[in-house]
Amino acid sequence: MTVQLYARDVGAGTPLVLLHAFPLSSAMWLAQREGLAARFRVVTPDLRGFGGSVLGEAEPSLDEMADDVARMFKRIGIARAVLGGLSMGGYVAMAMCRRHPDLVMGVVLADTRGGADSDEARAARLAQAERLESEGSVGVLVDEVLPHLVGPTTFRQRALVYGRVRGLVQATPAPAAAWAQRAMAARGDAFETLRGLKVPALVVVGAEDTLSTEDEARAMVEAIPNAELLVIPRAGHLSPVEQPDLFNQAVAEFAAALARMKG
Repeated sequence: MTVQLYARDVGAGTPLVLLHAFPLSSAMWLAQREGLAARFRVVTPDLRGFGGSVLGEAEPSLDEMADDVARMFKRIGIARAVLGGLSMGGYVAMAMCRRHPDLVMGVVLADTRGGADSDEARAARLAQAERLESEGSVGVLVDEVLPHLVGPTTFRQRALVYGRVRGLVQATPAPAAAWAQRAMAARGDAFETLRGLKVPALVVVGAEDTLSTEDEARAMVEAIPNAELLVIPRAGHLSPVEQPDLFNQAVAEFAAALARMKG
């Protein structure tokens, strides 16, 4: 069964495709759709099993998720796009760069990592997947993942943002979350892909991100032939949600420069 991703598609101009974090949906990109659609065609798909997209029957795999996105490009008439991904979306974006490089004119890697999971992290993902499947609810994600998604500044000062993130986590289907955790646990190291990138990259990290740190972001920048780093202050793992204006400004400048180069 081929999964057809549900996607929100707004604006016109250079395509900007944004892939969401785990365990959220394309709803996390609301501020980007609102803030960037005046200048770009902003496409925000729900990855398989999340939001409006069905899970399908494939074995858990980030490559499968990347192929879903590539099929979506073809279906909605995108030849090449600036591709952005946050956290899990970043892993899918890197898989896209490896499997479908002709579709990518530039890449934004936000709050994500180039390395594979440690043995400890992999075991934790698989344990969560087991609980998601056995309990049939996302309680384990609320307890163990949600506390690390936003930084302390957001937790203290942006109660509405934290509440919205909590709601998105609670809305995640448990089978999709389990599938995605198994897919991420199985992923390999992406540094060979990063070293081979032939397009510019913008690497973004929240200064308060403890899940994908500034050191890990710098390691990605050092590996990519043409990359710049943006550290967003007072933001944790969800920098576009916690500091949307700073994120949007950086992505707009990056995408506009790519559009000029293309022209």
